[in-house]
Amino acid sequence: MDERISLDYGSGGKKTSQLIDEIILPLLGGPELSELGDAAVLDGAEKLVFSTDSFVVSPYFFPGGDIGKLSVCGTVNDVSMQGGDARYLSLSFIIEEGLPMADLRRIAASIAETAKKAGVRIVTGDTKVVERGKGDGIYLNTAGIGTLHHPGLSINNIRPGDKVILSGTAGDHGAAVMLARNSDMLKGELLSDCALLKEPAMALSELGDGLKVMRDPTRGGIANALCEFAEGRPFSIRLDEGSIPVDPAVASACDILGLDPLYCANEGKLIAVVSADKAELAVDILKRFEVSEGAAVIGEVRDEYPGKVLVRTALGSSRIVAKLTGAQLPRIC
Repeated sequence: MDERISLDYGSGGKKTSQLIDEIILPLLGGPELSELGDAAVLDGAEKLVFSTDSFVVSPYFFPGGDIGKLSVCGTVNDVSMQGGDARYLSLSFIIEEGLPMADLRRIAASIAETAKKAGVRIVTGDTKVVERGKGDGIYLNTAGIGTLHHPGLSINNIRPGDKVILSGTAGDHGAAVMLARNSDMLKGELLSDCALLKEPAMALSELGDGLKVMRDPTRGGIANALCEFAEGRPFSIRLDEGSIPVDPAVASACDILGLDPLYCANEGKLIAVVSADKAELAVDILKRFEVSEGAAVIGEVRDEYPGKVLVRTALGSSRIVAKLTGAQLPRIC
């Protein structure tokens, strides 16, 4: 590892994995943390799902959302991906000296509105103010607790033959933030896909044991999420490039900046791995909801090339999709 932390360690890619594997898990890891899911399932009078996240997006207002909406959606979605029904949130503000009070009011109102839509209550929190120049405006931390309604979701359930489903277009959030950060270079009407996934995720419980695992592809996008599924496993994941939905405006923005939509973050999409016999039903279920009406099967689990993620291109060739190795776009979530 490097002697000092760089932005690469926050990318969600190889450097992040190195940080987790060499420092965090050896010093802090227990059975729940070592699962490395979007949330942890805890024993009690009833099983609980618990997740936490921090949000440092810049700019904190972006097309289609803001850091407040993002903080609620991000944490509620993480609980949902582990089969939980989020009920309660904690909320902590780290505010930079000089933040306009009007901006704080707008962010707080956005949090309240999104929490109401999610059916969650904010029950505890904290506020800190740091010196000017040391906080990028505002950072938020949230933690979410919910009850478990679909137990057993795990990467360990994945088997060759399973299908990979994406609930909509790839890379919308990352592209929207890129547009906001580079407004002098890029022009357009891209909107972040920041949205709650609680309803479609809970509806997928209709699949029973046919639902293997879910993940929301945030940092590092679809590519990174699937690499985490396949890494060190006795299977590969093969994607069909032509089946992966990408908004043309997102594709254009990525072309200009030399980026791949597969690595751009989403904040309102889910990936589900399901058994082949339940794939059609899974897509039909997702299409019931506006947030996931663009759902499609984008690939399958195979038994050759274990540990790899591959994409079959429109030309019929295949390329390997590797874990993100650097900081493709900092401050996106």
